[in-house]
Amino acid sequence: MDGGTADVQAELDSVEAELEVVELQIAELLQKQTELTSRKNALLQHLEEACDAAQPSSSSSSSSSKSSGADVVMSKQELQRYDGTDFAWSREVEQHLKDSFHLSKFRPLQLRAINLSLTGRDLFLVMPTGRGKSLCYQLPAVCSKGFTLVVTPLVSLMEDQIMYLKSIEVSAVMLNASSSKEHAKTVMAGMIDPKTPFKLLYVTPEKIAKSKLLMSRLEKAYNANLLSRIAVDEVHCCSQWGHDFRPDYKLLGILKRQFSKVPLLGLTATATSSVLKDCEKILCVSKPVTLTASFNRTNLYYEVRIKDSDNDASISDITSLIKSRYKDQSGIVYVFSQKDAESVAAELQKRDIQAYPYHANMDPDDKSRVHRKWTSNKIQVVVATVAFGMGIDKPDVRFVIHHTISKSIENYYQESGRAGRDDRPADCIVYFGFADVFRISTMVVMENVGQQKLLQMVDYCQNVDRCRRSLMAVHFDEVWDDEGCNQMCDACRHSKGVDYTNVDITEYARQVVQIVELATSMDEKLTPLKLVEAWMGKGPAKRRKMIQTTTLPRHQAETVIVRLLLQGYLREDFSFTPYTTYFYVKLGRKAPLLKSQTLTVSMKMRTAGTGAAVVKAASGQGKSKEGKRSVQSAGDAPVSKKVKKDLP
Repeated sequence: MDGGTADVQAELDSVEAELEVVELQIAELLQKQTELTSRKNALLQHLEEACDAAQPSSSSSSSSSKSSGADVVMSKQELQRYDGTDFAWSREVEQHLKDSFHLSKFRPLQLRAINLSLTGRDLFLVMPTGRGKSLCYQLPAVCSKGFTLVVTPLVSLMEDQIMYLKSIEVSAVMLNASSSKEHAKTVMAGMIDPKTPFKLLYVTPEKIAKSKLLMSRLEKAYNANLLSRIAVDEVHCCSQWGHDFRPDYKLLGILKRQFSKVPLLGLTATATSSVLKDCEKILCVSKPVTLTASFNRTNLYYEVRIKDSDNDASISDITSLIKSRYKDQSGIVYVFSQKDAESVAAELQKRDIQAYPYHANMDPDDKSRVHRKWTSNKIQVVVATVAFGMGIDKPDVRFVIHHTISKSIENYYQESGRAGRDDRPADCIVYFGFADVFRISTMVVMENVGQQKLLQMVDYCQNVDRCRRSLMAVHFDEVWDDEGCNQMCDACRHSKGVDYTNVDITEYARQVVQIVELATSMDEKLTPLKLVEAWMGKGPAKRRKMIQTTTLPRHQAETVIVRLLLQGYLREDFSFTPYTTYFYVKLGRKAPLLKSQTLTVSMKMRTAGTGAAVVKAASGQGKSKEGKRSVQSAGDAPVSKKVKKDLP
């Protein structure tokens, strides 16, 4: 190649590199445009609803619900009619509310949902955890001939519901894998008994999918007009885009195809409009009415704590909370794995806390025993995997602590929502640890949007200055005003006297990318742990000479690496073995941008204020124990803004 050709090739390489940078910037701008358009539409809808509310209405109801016009053509005025008490069944509904369920009044949307269901409409109900979704099929079941079929994903949910219904003398039964032959035979006979010995029949989706006998009995009950209603609880489990996809839920479309005249009620706390659209198709429901309540529960306090890499330290912190703030009060500690459930429960027991594990691999009788003892306050804490959860209806749970972060915002909202169902103040605390991000990442790798949802949860945890509820609102398509939080999250409560600044981490980003590039050139795979240690100068001496190490405290180094992963400068790479899945770090799609001298990468940090929760990042105090436990980062700062201060 002569000199002229070499020059042309060099210029071509330069142009191609610049084009790659421009294409990445265009992709980012298009993504931002999509986000802003979605936000704009939500705000326009909010304004439209505010205008509608200002118009005089014939209905006395002031319900804040919203219906999805795409699902069914029903005006707000038409929907408000279902808040009334002038239906043929209204007197019976009111009587059972007081006499059977011992409640004096309905919560928002409950009466509307009940009337719609009793009218025979198919309905999707999106209502926060603990707001009384189950009443919306339990009460109609009591007021209807025959029985209501309730499909639920977990045995613990069934047990909890049936325990409660028996306590108020409402007849309910369940069928699952652990049901005895005698019990199953009795239930099957009851399904076609004109006198209907039970009002609610709880089954798992697996039972529907695998039991031909059950389907034949349902068909006979349908033909005899004894199947009054189908309730699909946790309906988001139908969708692969939902946060708790269950394969057997995809088979539930058979119910509406076979029993077309029976109204179906789908219930969830956490489905977005796109997930609900998917559920419509899967369940073969044509144009259901969709009722959506606000996600916000005003009595819950949300907090994020930095998890110490020393497991004993995090257990001690949880112990201190339970023994002081939550002395003699009931709660849940959620953990990542079955092994964690056993070990954390054992550690809490050593520290004189009545804590017992709960996970899917336990003997069914042991699970039921733990559940019952916790419900009756004979034990204080359940240390559980997510196997303990959906539908748990204990009213006086004062705290839900996450020893490990949830795999998505939706999961966290639902799991933390098991606190404070009695409307009294309760705390939702999540411990955010660097290593946990990658443990969970290997667990969700096979899910369609598992990585995306996990990174949204990580972003929630790294936030330092935005209201926690505002971050949740984005996921539930809701417009949010921070004033509505009323200082019921750590970001809002501790905002006074705290300064937040955009911190320039561009040079740190280049240092980290250099390490990954070097490993790639040497055909080495880097785990997140090895990356942190290499950057802190703990690798081989030969490598230390080839890279620029950092003087940052370990926690700040980990925080920067997580931020680079969130922003796309780094990305995940998985390796599968017959026994486990490994997480490695590779260069992300935005890594080439760091070659531009005009690029600025920044993150938001607390830099001044009072109290242990504040770290003076710019003054070099980040190495203190308080600083280590308190440094957090938050949402992407625009790269065009001038950076005020560098990290120490």
